[in-house]
Amino acid sequence: MYIKNPMEIENKSMDVIDEVMGDTNFSEEEMIIAKRMIHTTGDFEYRKIIEFKNNFIQIAKEEIEKGTTIYTDTRMGFMGINKPALERANCELACYIDDERVFQMAKELETTRSACAIDIAVEEGIDAFVIGNAPTALFRILEHVKAGRLDPKFIIGVPVGFIGAAESKEYLREFDIPSITTVGYKGGSNVAASIVNALLYMVAGR
Repeated sequence: MYIKNPMEIENKSMDVIDEVMGDTNFSEEEMIIAKRMIHTTGDFEYRKIIEFKNNFIQIAKEEIEKGTTIYTDTRMGFMGINKPALERANCELACYIDDERVFQMAKELETTRSACAIDIAVEEGIDAFVIGNAPTALFRILEHVKAGRLDPKFIIGVPVGFIGAAESKEYLREFDIPSITTVGYKGGSNVAASIVNALLYMVAGR
């Protein structure tokens, strides 16, 4: 026999996570997000590598409550975000990674599609970002910030990988931007989506 009810599985999983969290410095809402990240990855190390900056949760919740457009760097991240909760919050998602303009720009500029997709997002006036895969996307956001072309409301910056991922997140932490990051190479589109979902559930419920 095995458990088949989805909510029972999730609740029991959260009970297991509670037993391991121990003495952390997370606030109540930070703990909710951290637990969802661990639930998504099955990796308890996340409790040691999550960094919140500049009142991230409160600012992100306020923006979601307004009904904002959230940019995500991958279709995987896009698909992982809970659509009923997104709809209840009157928010929308944007992802330009497979936009024809991005293919053309990347070819002409000899850079990544992820970076070019950020350029389009900035042109569209988007100022809330969820980056789970591409360090170049995060670096490009911060180039726009440095140039005065962008003032992000919040950034979820958890790109994964061994080339540029840790560095891009470390660079983000130098900015006075409401953000959540992971220290080191861990992260991913699934992790990014889990953070968005935790925020959506706080604002709009399950």
